Amino acid sequence: MTARLLLTAATLALGAGMAHADYSLTLLHTNDFHDRYEPISKYDSTCPAEDNTAGECFGGSARLVTALAEARARSNNTILVDGGDQFQGTLFYTYYKGKMTAEFMNKLGYDAMTVGNHEFDDGPEVLKGFVEAVGFPVLMSNADISMEPLLKDKILKSTVIERGGEKLGLIGLTPQDTDELASPGKNVIFTDPVQAVQGEVDKLTAEGVNKIIVLSHSGYLVDQAVAAGTTGVDVIVGGHDNTYLSNVSEDAAGPYPTMVNNTAIVQAYAYGKFLGELNLTFNDAGEITEAKGEPLIMDAKVAEDAPTVARIAELGKPLEEIRNKVVAESAEAIEGNRDICRQVECSMGNLVADAMLDRVKDQGVTIALANSGGLRASIDAGPVTMGEVLTVLPFQNTLSTFKVPGAVLKDALENGASQYEEKAGRFLQVAGMKYTVDPAQPAGSRVSDVMVAEGDGFAALDPAKDYLVVSNNYVRGGGDGFKMFTTAADAYDFGPDLADVTAEFLAKGGAYKPYTDGRVTVK
Repeated sequence: MTARLLLTAATLALGAGMAHADYSLTLLHTNDFHDRYEPISKYDSTCPAEDNTAGECFGGSARLVTALAEARARSNNTILVDGGDQFQGTLFYTYYKGKMTAEFMNKLGYDAMTVGNHEFDDGPEVLKGFVEAVGFPVLMSNADISMEPLLKDKILKSTVIERGGEKLGLIGLTPQDTDELASPGKNVIFTDPVQAVQGEVDKLTAEGVNKIIVLSHSGYLVDQAVAAGTTGVDVIVGGHDNTYLSNVSEDAAGPYPTMVNNTAIVQAYAYGKFLGELNLTFNDAGEITEAKGEPLIMDAKVAEDAPTVARIAELGKPLEEIRNKVVAESAEAIEGNRDICRQVECSMGNLVADAMLDRVKDQGVTIALANSGGLRASIDAGPVTMGEVLTVLPFQNTLSTFKVPGAVLKDALENGASQYEEKAGRFLQVAGMKYTVDPAQPAGSRVSDVMVAEGDGFAALDPAKDYLVVSNNYVRGGGDGFKMFTTAADAYDFGPDLADVTAEFLAKGGAYKPYTDGRVTVK
């Protein structure tokens, strides 16, 4: 064989090997960031500067800048995506809405995100401004936005990006009940996630894309259902229920990744406490041959990027006077962890429900209902600032009072327990009432032993009797599935701000002592 023939044969062999070479990709991801630009405490609330200096804090955008640079340096191929709910949760959102979110997501170099329910908290207008300000696609496949002029040309169902010479298909998902969770308006119609994803997978596959990633703000259980009910999805990057997946922690809800059929499901808790890092290998047919990784904790070992710290401080100046005002003292930590408050009675739920009832009891109101999804953080012991209270209660909800029969109250409690296994935010914390939940029973039949305060004791709930109730305007307006309240009698939705009411209640009578007293029993 001549030298030329030998060279040609070697070249062909190398070319054949390259055609079937594995493709590697490092998928970096976040979810449920909720405007936590500054470091957070172990309670997920703002961490004092002295504690951060002492190495006791987590997260913050300045650590993410460093961690992302290091992760990108470790890999020849990376993408950065987000599972939704960048909006809402601190004074930064209250003051800047989506403008600061867009600035920092652009700075971090995101390639795509899905729409979370909180991206709709201030309606389509704020979401439109955010989408126009970011330099990457914002996705949502399971919603018809064709009748919403502010969004119809702004948000895609799916998109294709190229990385390392390969096409990656990205699909967005948002909660099907976003119309109950936020304020999307009547022009946005949300649809079934499985059908929506499969439709986009089929479209992308027809275009020759064989590596498909779903960005899903739908919760761990829905993600598993989507993986089981579709074909062609390689990875689901989750969000919405703040699930921590890990291979090394006893606190994890499941392995990282959780495999359902051939789909790898990942999620990285919330609030920027972790950066998800999933290392993927695909064969030439686009099939995953290896998926491994672990959420990287953003603790004190991750250095804070100095320019980012300075920019956050600059943006925080208008907020300082509000944030730093000490409004109360707490004798102990007040438990507001979502994993607790969305399934059992918690001390933060008692505090907020008690505060609401205390404010309006002179109007004859005897029952308070607090949706646990409105409780966004815990508060540690010691001085309590207004900034901490606003981190717990960031939604600018107002007190609502109304009158409903006992039968409607029972329906409301059943609605609160209807998505118990999903740790949904509709789970009710109460005051002036006691009730029992049995999660083993079917939804709609889980609540029993409902007692209401009467005199110095409690009496059984009377289905025919009218009761005066206080909640927040979100719940009274039908949020979190409480549509039974939308036609309530004598409704007044314009009471004082819930955060102000809670802060004032906390300040009564010296250091507040958090407690639980058995008002919610779970079998």
